[in-house]
Amino acid sequence: MGDLVNATEAASLAVRFDQLKQIDKAVECYRTAARLLDRIRDRFPAEKQAEVKRKVEEYLKRANALQEQKGAQQAESERSMQQCYFLMQQALDADEADLKDLALQLYTQAVELAVSVNVSDPDIKAKINAVAKQALDRGEELKGINKIGALSIHDTRKPGVTPNRTILQHQQSVTSQLKVSGKHTYTEEEKDVLRKTSNINNNCFLPFMDVDYSEKFQFAIPFEDRASELKLSSKQASEFSSWVRPHEICSDPKMIVGDCVDCFSIKQTIVSDCSFVASLAVSAIYERRFKKKIITSIIYPKNRNKDPVYNPFGKYMVKLHLNGVRRKVIIDDRLPYSRYGRLLCSYSSNKNEFWVSLLEKAYMKVMGGYDFPGSNSNIDLHALTGWIPERCAIRNDDTDFNATALFDIIQKRLDRGDVLVTVATGPLSDADAERTGLVATHAYAVLDVTSVDGVKLLKLKNPWSHLRWRGNYSELDTIHWTNDLRGRLNYDPDSAAQYDNGVFWIDYASILKFFDVFYLNWDPDIFSFTSCIHQKWDAGVGPVRDAYNIGENPQFSLHVQGKGAVWLLLTRHITQIEDFRDNQEYITLVVYKHGGRRVYYPYDPPPYIDGIRINSPHYLCKVIVGENSADRYTLVVSQYEKTRTIYYTLRAYATCQFSLAKIEPYRYTKSISGEWSGLTAGGCENHRATYPNNPKYVITVPDSRVPCHVTVQLRGPKEYQIGIDARVESLDDPNQTAPFLKESSGPYRSGFVILELKNLPAGRYIITVSTFYPGKEGPFMLDFKSTCEITCEARN
Repeated sequence: MGDLVNATEAASLAVRFDQLKQIDKAVECYRTAARLLDRIRDRFPAEKQAEVKRKVEEYLKRANALQEQKGAQQAESERSMQQCYFLMQQALDADEADLKDLALQLYTQAVELAVSVNVSDPDIKAKINAVAKQALDRGEELKGINKIGALSIHDTRKPGVTPNRTILQHQQSVTSQLKVSGKHTYTEEEKDVLRKTSNINNNCFLPFMDVDYSEKFQFAIPFEDRASELKLSSKQASEFSSWVRPHEICSDPKMIVGDCVDCFSIKQTIVSDCSFVASLAVSAIYERRFKKKIITSIIYPKNRNKDPVYNPFGKYMVKLHLNGVRRKVIIDDRLPYSRYGRLLCSYSSNKNEFWVSLLEKAYMKVMGGYDFPGSNSNIDLHALTGWIPERCAIRNDDTDFNATALFDIIQKRLDRGDVLVTVATGPLSDADAERTGLVATHAYAVLDVTSVDGVKLLKLKNPWSHLRWRGNYSELDTIHWTNDLRGRLNYDPDSAAQYDNGVFWIDYASILKFFDVFYLNWDPDIFSFTSCIHQKWDAGVGPVRDAYNIGENPQFSLHVQGKGAVWLLLTRHITQIEDFRDNQEYITLVVYKHGGRRVYYPYDPPPYIDGIRINSPHYLCKVIVGENSADRYTLVVSQYEKTRTIYYTLRAYATCQFSLAKIEPYRYTKSISGEWSGLTAGGCENHRATYPNNPKYVITVPDSRVPCHVTVQLRGPKEYQIGIDARVESLDDPNQTAPFLKESSGPYRSGFVILELKNLPAGRYIITVSTFYPGKEGPFMLDFKSTCEITCEARN
């Protein structure tokens, strides 16, 4: 029974090594004992064989448990090493940026972490000790003491002291070189607007400020965001198992694998955010092609090269452009995981890379959770990059739609790096979807646009990373792919047919037939000047519909100082997912050549640019100023049916200098109600006998150091044509020449009319209100708006 003796000795050694925490030796001895016992099991009496079998299983189970324990310890040791390296890297970056207090704090934390961890692996322990020594030496140098242990791990800055703003601004990645026209500070009203629209879907996302560059990313335990476990979609919930961190599903997690993000590695799963994933794809290919960080620049923390890095403490900060400004979004790295062993969110096919999943999580947090109703790439790309959104609908039946010009612009400007492009389908029948390989109401990333021998072609990527176009110029097309065309596009349809990655070529004619809209997002750096205004439009101000009266709509004066282009972006702030899911607010911007003065009637003067009312949060209007163009314009924010207070941002981009200012309403307002009844329904002046019987009011203008302007506004039944006349009754200064004998509101109008009286000297003026025909009885409302305080009374 030599094997029995050896098995007994092996088991005894296994227990001893187990007690001494020598895991490798214990595992080897347990397995040796189990193997030897199993070999001689048949030599034992029948009644003993079951007991021997249980002993074999017991030794193997303990060996496996110790092996798993060692793996967990090894993973924890490696994680501790990653945390030490992360702290050291952050300390070096702060040190280099001359943020000495912050660097000292981080060096201290690196040393304390290195001392506190229990690591058995000698290689890892040596690396951690090396980091600790480097941090200790530099910390002592900064502090000028012998023992860094005397340092506090708390912030050493004095209360109220923030890091050097110049340094912090320098830490930013590539920023816009736009010059700000006009004011550089927010008004109190603007601050209030930005504050109120920071609360989005029950989370607060404050405007991003310089101090946020010193955000803390390291903690004693892994960071958990209180809103981290976002609401799942129904598809996710049906497969959901748990929330996992990157280090739990891969051995070497990174933010980015390689030296640049890769659009082909991005894969959408079961979250309904194809437009967002398409936006990531076009941003990624832009970064690779033009070496300009537009998507990775918004992720924090970063290393000294300003590249985002994996944080073993689990906290990230993302800058998203929301409700008019860049805002700060904090997340942890817990991601939804399936019981089938896969991520239930968008991810990179590089299994160690997590920038895709974490950016999506930040956006889904803003949008209220993974239960996302869907969006469009204009909205998503603007949030990610701040680039200017433009919607170009494909309207083949519209004579104003120039398909050739649109293709030429996209091709030219995409090649120059001026624009990011996606394209989306509309509704498709099941038969068309099956025949074409296209997905209904789905966004595709536009990776390339070219023209070869007169054939217009686009290279698209399906965010699903599978399911491709099956028509002309697809990999299945055996007719159009000549050897010459294959060579010029460096494309082999035969090879492409072997693996469906969702990338395909399609001709422009098929785009026009099966797709609905191009979404273009323009680089704001193609402009030299910018300015913006954040405002609100109260629900009770102005009519619900502005079909007759736009005098109380928000209005702005635009003064263009030169020739060029001015793009005006109107953004309505959205704070609830219900609003986003079922947006009933239709907004637009109407431009008038009216010298920057207030406009009262929608079509008098006629609009220079009459905006289309859309229920998107963004509306873009382009003003081109040429040699014979006006240089002063009036901009009017308009809506279809205003049902609530609207918070919005008006942002202008221009190739030349300009000024943008709000046209403020008059300071003083008085309202009088009246009615035309019986004899007082006298009609217009054509009816000389009855006109004098109309209601009359006397306004008294006091002596004022500034010119007094008065606007009289009359509202009555829409079925009546109404008008206003004004006459001078007397002037306080008898030597003063009357400014007019009679002023009129002009042609009689349905239900609403105004009369503007400018530069009125002190005195008394008689206002007469009338309907066009006599005998038209009904109520009216008379509003007096003025720059100085006037009095008004009815004339009997």
